[in-house]
Amino acid sequence: MSVQSLLFVLSFLAATVTSLSSSPLEKRRTLDSRHLERRDVDPEALYVEHNISVPVDYFHNETKYEPHSNGTFPLRYWFDASYYEDGGPVIVLQSGETDGTGRLPFLQKGIIHQLAQATNGIGVILEHRYYGTSFPTPDLSIENLRFLTTEQALADMAYFAKNVVFEGLEDKNLTAPETAYIGYGGSYAGAFVAFLRVQYPDVYYGTISSSGVTEAIYDFWRYYEPVREYGPPDCISTQTKLINVVDTILLNNTAYTPQLKSAFGLSDITYDDDFAQVLSYPIGGWQGRNWDPEVNDPSFYEYCSNLTSPTLVSNTTATTNTSMQTIRQLLTAAGYGNQTSTLTTPMQNFMTYIQKNYVQPVLAENKTLDEQYSTHNTTFYAQSSLADSWRSWPYQYCTEYGYLQTGSGVPASQLPLISRLLTLEYNSLICRLAFNITTPPNTDAVNKYGGFEIAYDRLAIIDGEEDPWRGASPHSVIAPGGGVRNSTVERPFLLIEGAVHHWDENGVFPNETREGVPPEPVREVQRMEVDFVRAWLEEFRAGKGRRV
Repeated sequence: MSVQSLLFVLSFLAATVTSLSSSPLEKRRTLDSRHLERRDVDPEALYVEHNISVPVDYFHNETKYEPHSNGTFPLRYWFDASYYEDGGPVIVLQSGETDGTGRLPFLQKGIIHQLAQATNGIGVILEHRYYGTSFPTPDLSIENLRFLTTEQALADMAYFAKNVVFEGLEDKNLTAPETAYIGYGGSYAGAFVAFLRVQYPDVYYGTISSSGVTEAIYDFWRYYEPVREYGPPDCISTQTKLINVVDTILLNNTAYTPQLKSAFGLSDITYDDDFAQVLSYPIGGWQGRNWDPEVNDPSFYEYCSNLTSPTLVSNTTATTNTSMQTIRQLLTAAGYGNQTSTLTTPMQNFMTYIQKNYVQPVLAENKTLDEQYSTHNTTFYAQSSLADSWRSWPYQYCTEYGYLQTGSGVPASQLPLISRLLTLEYNSLICRLAFNITTPPNTDAVNKYGGFEIAYDRLAIIDGEEDPWRGASPHSVIAPGGGVRNSTVERPFLLIEGAVHHWDENGVFPNETREGVPPEPVREVQRMEVDFVRAWLEEFRAGKGRRV
C-alpha cells in the first residue's frame, strides 16, 4: 500500500533525528565565530532534541475524550539561543503534521532563523502531538487517537510557552506572558497558529499564519483551480481533454476500459478509481514547486513539457507499446474522433510519462501495482502501531478538516483536471476502513475559530498567489470580500506574487543568494515580517505585553 495513495492531501518531507551531547547554544557560538563561513551542516547534527512533559488530556469536562487521562507524555522540541539577548522574544515554529526534524532547516537558515536573529530572540521548532516521537499513547488504535484534536494540540503549544525551561538558560524566566511569544506555521500549522492567537491571546503575543488553511472544507475540489488559472494554458487545456477521455470511457463506454488501462501499463490495477487516482499524480506536482533549489520539485513542468511536446517522448523501457491506432480508437470511443490529429501525440506522451514514473519503478521493486496504489486494502488499514504514523493526519482530516480533493465536485460546466471518479466516497475510503468513520468531518470544530474571516490584532495572514491551498485560506476568492483586506502592521494581510505553498518559510545562506534566489516578492515579504514583528515587540516592551 502506498502512503502516496493515502496522503495526497498534505505532504511534507520528514527525517530522522540525531541527539548530540553538546548544547545548541555551545554549537552555534562556535559557528558564529566563523560567521563568514557556510553553516550548511546537517541541521539534525546541529540541534539537540529536548522534551517537555505535557498533559495527555486538557479537557476532562469533554465526553469525547472519555476515558480521560491524567497522564503526561514527552513533547519534542529543538531550540537555538545563539542570538538571544535579555528581553528577546521566543519564536516558535509549529511543525504541524510531520516529524519535527523536517522543519529544522527553518531554524538553521529559514524564517525562524531570520526572525530570531533580527529580534535577538530564541528560535524553537515544536513538534505536534502524534507525530515524530511525540506520542501520548502506546499505539494508534482508534480508541487511542481520541486525543488527536486541534484543541488538545493548541493546548500543548500554550502549555509549552507557559512552562518551558531552556537548557543553559535556567536562570531566566522565559515563559509567557513575561516573555513575548511569537508563533509561526505553514499550511495546516499556519491555520493552527492562527487559531492559537484567537484561542490563547494572553499566551502568544502574535502569530504568523503562512498558507494557513483556516477554513475546513469537506469537498475541496477547488484545490486544483489555481493550477487551472496559473498553469501553462496549453498544458491545462490538454490535461482536461485527456482526463475527459479517460472519464468518458470509464463512466460511459466501459467496453474500452481494459484497453485504456493496458495502454497506460496499469492493467493490473483492480479498481477503476485507483487507476484514475494514479493518473492524477503528475498534475499534483504543482504544489511541490519552490524557489528554494534544495526542496523544489520540477516534476510539474517536466510533465507539462511531455504533454505539450509536438513529438513523441521516447521511453525505451516501456512496459507496453501503445500503437497510434489504439490511441486513436480510444479517442474516438470518448467522442474525440475529430481531434485525433492534435490529441494522439499528447495522449501517447501521457501514457509514456505514467509508465516511466509510476509503473516501472514499482515493477522494479517486484511489487504489484495494487500493492502500491490500491486504496481498498482493508488489511493495510488495520495496522495501528506507532510505526504506522501514516494514520495521524488522515485521522485529523477524517474527523475535523476534510480537504478531500475530488474531481466529481468540479462544476459540470467545466472539465476537471483530475478524474470525476475521484469522489467523496472514494477519498473517504480511508476514513471508513481505517477509523470506522462513516460521516463527514466535524468542520465546525475548526471553523469556530474564524474560518475564512479569522482576524485578530497581531495575527499575520500570508499566502501564495498560486497556492492550491489558497482556496481554504482568508485569501480565497470565495472568502468574504473576495479575499481582499487592508494590510496593516497590526493585521498584516499579504499575498506573495507568483508563490505557491508557504514560500516565505524557506531561506538560504548568505553566500547562496543570487538573482531570483530568493525571488524579490519573497524577500520583500520576509523583510516585512521582520519589520512588523519588531513593531509588535516594541508594543510589548512599551508595557502593552499584558494586553491581548
